[in-house]
Amino acid sequence: MTSKMKSKKIIMEKTLEQKYLTEYIKSKKSKHHLFLERKRNINKRAKTIVDVPHPFLKWAGGKRQLISQFDKFFPSKFNKYIEPFVGGGAIFFYLLPNNAILIDNNEELINCYKVIQNNVLELIESLKKHRNEKDYYYRIRDLDRNPEEFNKLSDVERASRTIYLNRVCYNGLYRVNSKGQFNVPFGRYKNPKICDEENLLVVNKALKNVKIFKASFEKCLEFAEKGDFIYFDPPYQPISATAYFTSYTKDNFGKDSQMKLFEVFKECNERGCKVMLSNSYNKFILNCKW
Repeated sequence: MTSKMKSKKIIMEKTLEQKYLTEYIKSKKSKHHLFLERKRNINKRAKTIVDVPHPFLKWAGGKRQLISQFDKFFPSKFNKYIEPFVGGGAIFFYLLPNNAILIDNNEELINCYKVIQNNVLELIESLKKHRNEKDYYYRIRDLDRNPEEFNKLSDVERASRTIYLNRVCYNGLYRVNSKGQFNVPFGRYKNPKICDEENLLVVNKALKNVKIFKASFEKCLEFAEKGDFIYFDPPYQPISATAYFTSYTKDNFGKDSQMKLFEVFKECNERGCKVMLSNSYNKFILNCKW
């Protein structure tokens, strides 16, 4: 970047800062909220994003509806953004950080993120071929019952299958059995939006230069540094015997995993990271001590 371009960028950011300060004075919004909004808009321009991206999958425990409650807890300044349980990515798409690392242990989910990042046009063409029909749905769903055939699918075909099943299955639920096989029944929607082309194209831009890893949450320790913001959103500890859902992968996220997560959380905090974690209001979780 030339010195002239740097000067122009500084002038633009100062102009934006003055604009948001004026809006803060006139509005009832908090200065913190407006600062985050300003940073998002700067990053949107850097990624040439016009529309705001949103999660491309329906995800159990997704935080899209809770963002207004979470907003005051997000740091207004941070270096890298790291999300070790990215899931549907609602917080990432809201903050639109310029420097981000996304991690999840769900292989099919991470494959979707990588395909959208690198092969979004092929994915869109593949999604347009799917049909909202019961027999067709079960034929596509049962592909993972035959590992030999399933392994022949390209990354684009696998991502297309995952998004299709998520859009058409009952209640938009992502759930697998102990063998890692998708097991949600047909949803009987009249006209599900299987291919949200506009959003996929915006998500593609949002993922520009983002590092994406298929790994357990401990992976974040390889990158966590002072000043980074790390948001942990693990499968919640069940609050009752009938409210037990941790089946995002074939390996359930039990108490041992929660305790290991607590140790990783403390380590990130000791490194000077800005850490935030969501979990259930549960006796086991509340008894975790610093």
